[in-house]
Amino acid sequence: MMNGRESIGTVDAASMARATPRPLRLWPVVRAVLFGCMAGVLAFAIGFGWFANHVSRLVTPANPQKADAIIVLTGGQSRLDAGMNLLAMGKGERLLISGVHPSASRRQLQKATGGDRRLFSCCVDIDRAALDTIGNAEESAKWVETHAYGSVILVTNNYHMPRTLLEMGRLLRHAKLEPYPVVNSNLDNGEWLTKPEALRVLFTEYNKYLVALARGVLPLKPTADGVAIAGMQTDLH
Repeated sequence: MMNGRESIGTVDAASMARATPRPLRLWPVVRAVLFGCMAGVLAFAIGFGWFANHVSRLVTPANPQKADAIIVLTGGQSRLDAGMNLLAMGKGERLLISGVHPSASRRQLQKATGGDRRLFSCCVDIDRAALDTIGNAEESAKWVETHAYGSVILVTNNYHMPRTLLEMGRLLRHAKLEPYPVVNSNLDNGEWLTKPEALRVLFTEYNKYLVALARGVLPLKPTADGVAIAGMQTDLH
C-alpha cells in the first residue's frame, strides 16, 4: 500500500506526462507546413520564370492591323512616340493617352511627343484621372464606350502588357484588344537573368501581375503604381 508521499509523486509524474507535448504528434503538422512553403516557393519561382520568358519574347508588330482607336498608357517617352506613330499611320481614328499628370498641358504633351500639331489637336484625347493601371482600365472603358469603339490597339511596354491586358480585358469585354508591346531592350534567350535592372523590373511587375490575378478572386484594395507624365516609370533599358 502506497503512503501519501508516494501517491503525490505518482500523481505529479502523471500530470507532467500529460502536460508535456509529444514531438511525434507535432511533426506531421510541421512537415505539412514546410512542404506547403516549399511548394509555394517552387510555384512562385516557376511562375516568375514563365512570366519573364513570355515577356522577353514579346515583339513590337511591324505592321499591326487597323483598329477603331489607340490607347497609350503613360510610363515612358517610347510609349507616347509609338502611339503617335500609329495614329499618323492611320491605324486608329483617335488616340487616348491615359494617366497624364494633371499639371501637364496639351501643348507640353504635344511637344513631348513631337507629333503633328494638327493631328494632335483633332484626334488625341487626354485622361488625367487615372493614377494606376486599374485607373487606366476604368477611364479607357469609359472612353471606348462613349465612342462605341469595337477594336483598340493597346500601347505599353512589353513587361507591362500582361497586366494591362488583364485589367483592360475585365472592363473592355465587348472590344477587341490588340496588344502593341514597346520593347526598349532585347531580353530574349534569358538575357534578363544577366541584367540586374531588367530582373528587378520583371520581378516587381510579376508580383503586381499576381495581385491583379488575385483581385479577380479576392476583394483586394488596389494600390497606385505611379503612372503619370510628371513621374513616369522608368523604361526598361
